[in-house]
Amino acid sequence: MADRWCEIRLRVNGEAVHERVEARKTLVDFVREDLGLTGSHIGCEQGVCGACTVLVDGEVVRGCLVLAVQCDGAEVDTIEGLSDSGAIADLQDAFQRRNALQCGFCTPGMLIGAQALLSRDGGVPSRAAIREHLSGNYCRCTGYQAIVDAIESIAKARTLARMGKAG
Repeated sequence: MADRWCEIRLRVNGEAVHERVEARKTLVDFVREDLGLTGSHIGCEQGVCGACTVLVDGEVVRGCLVLAVQCDGAEVDTIEGLSDSGAIADLQDAFQRRNALQCGFCTPGMLIGAQALLSRDGGVPSRAAIREHLSGNYCRCTGYQAIVDAIESIAKARTLARMGKAG
């Protein structure tokens, strides 16, 4: 019988982590249970709702579909890391101002997805592109209008800021 425990080394929110984990433990369970980072939520556990969204090596992934052992050697960023670094402070403020967070269950995944979209150097995405990018993140409270408004406002503000620095 193969060993069901594995040693993994990775960076989570910039910090080195060396842990022994069960081979079948999902990434979202690992960050929540073993590291105490509870901002990523467990929703559908099928990769459909987006509540467990994290970044692995800069790519948006569903933490319920990735095993922790698959992240050996990877850089993982959770909502806590993005928030603590200030990388999404403007998005968080816009979500609050635009009432785009309501119950808050989907908010971490929405913020991570929005940050990934706005980190691309493509200017201001259309409202349709914002909706398409977030289509894998379910929200039952807001109807998405406020979320799209918040993201669009920050896309415009960041683009103006980049243009001001370049000029």
